Amino acid sequence: MKICFATNNPKKIEEVKSALGDRFEIVSLKEIGCFEELPETGDTLDQNAFQKARFVHDKFGVDCFADDTGLEVESLNGDPGVYSGRYAGEPRSDQRNIEKLLENLKNQENRRARFRTVIALIIGGKEFSFEGIVDGEILKEETGDGGFGYDPIFKASGKSLSFAEMSLEEKNEISHRGLAVKKLSKFLMERKP
Repeated sequence: MKICFATNNPKKIEEVKSALGDRFEIVSLKEIGCFEELPETGDTLDQNAFQKARFVHDKFGVDCFADDTGLEVESLNGDPGVYSGRYAGEPRSDQRNIEKLLENLKNQENRRARFRTVIALIIGGKEFSFEGIVDGEILKEETGDGGFGYDPIFKASGKSLSFAEMSLEEKNEISHRGLAVKKLSKFLMERKP
């Protein structure tokens, strides 16, 4: 089964390919000839994920899925949330986002947070969505050099390593995106002829 993952982020594609294995052929936006920036103007993760998936489906006529992920920090009233990718402004920078978040949490005892991913799937003209959530906390400093985004400062509940210190397999097992992808995979497997 061939399906487009509507993202320009090579790390996300690597993560999802690793999680889905070789049962599906995941193609990138580049591989379908889409080189434009996908719209992401929604106020929720769901809106953004579907906005991206619909854009690709309508313009290229392919089955596809898109995701949107937010880091929701309890003591910051759920921020950065839907604005996680551009928390420190444009141009997007993982490093500046991390620095801004650590600065905003400087005097906070409560560092509880959760990552939430919504995957919007359009297949056979029908729309479906899948969600993955992982609870954890924001570390006081960066540890590890793997992953991307806020991975160096996020530690999942019950784990001793940050996401950036875990192997891709370890992270996929428990991460928000990994959990959402498992739901997507189960759904696709059940549909497979």
